[in-house]
Amino acid sequence: MDNSSINNQIDTDSQIEVYSLSIMTDRNKALAATVYRPTGTIKTAIMIAPATGIKRQFYHSFATYLAEHGFGVLTFDNEGIGESLSSDLSKCDASLISWGRHDMPAVLDALQDEFSDATYHLIGHSAGGQLIGLMPNYKAIKSVFNVACSSGRIKNMDMPYKLKAMGFMDAFIPLANLTLGYTPSDKIGMGEPLPRGVARQWRDWCNGAGYIKTAFGKSIHTHFYDELSMPALWLGFSDDEIANSKNMDDMIRVFTKMPVEKRFLEPKDFGLNHIGHMRYFSSKTNAKAPELWQMAVDWLNKQH
Repeated sequence: MDNSSINNQIDTDSQIEVYSLSIMTDRNKALAATVYRPTGTIKTAIMIAPATGIKRQFYHSFATYLAEHGFGVLTFDNEGIGESLSSDLSKCDASLISWGRHDMPAVLDALQDEFSDATYHLIGHSAGGQLIGLMPNYKAIKSVFNVACSSGRIKNMDMPYKLKAMGFMDAFIPLANLTLGYTPSDKIGMGEPLPRGVARQWRDWCNGAGYIKTAFGKSIHTHFYDELSMPALWLGFSDDEIANSKNMDDMIRVFTKMPVEKRFLEPKDFGLNHIGHMRYFSSKTNAKAPELWQMAVDWLNKQH
């Protein structure tokens, strides 16, 4: 790919077409998605895979930034989240497994339909990077850029956050699922309300080593974690109480063939007080430390 040609065609004042898309999964569920289409020839297209319970609008500023740099972008809500909730939440049978096995492959197919003459890349935030080994069409992904992606293993967390995580995972989730039929994680600032199957698997996987690895041979009999070999850059931050360095390594080990470049960064080195698990994607973060979003552009431009 000739990166200079992209940079010459696109400037930050160019018009970006932003439009909605409905993507049907093989579970016959419609996912709400947004396409960011820059002007000019599009040689690189990106699927932004969200964190657990995070709506696609959260990534709007970042997606716009990527489109301004000439990349086609697609964001989406997983089944049961945001505009992809089509029934009473207590009746939604989505799970983390269905997100990885059905939602994300359907979105990748849609990305290829929207941008037919491009290479395809995945930017994963937390769960969005954890679940890619469930995608049967993973071979279409040329590279991965993961942010705050880790096993989230509670055992590896530091106090006092560990106590908070234990309370949420081992008390709040089971009680809420039992009484409500779903987990109202929004009530404690943890994204959108979660389908019970998502919350249950999240709890189970964060209580063991290797996150999703705990389900291999049990609820997961087919996966591709030992096959993914595309280059990957994993970004983590020292003030992230979930995706700490130990938990990043714990998750990276599950991808046995993936060549990973891990960057574990200090917010203060970028003039920031806090990045944590979520703020990498904030426009305020980009305004103060533009080199962080530039890392994604530089990475994508390197993937010939």
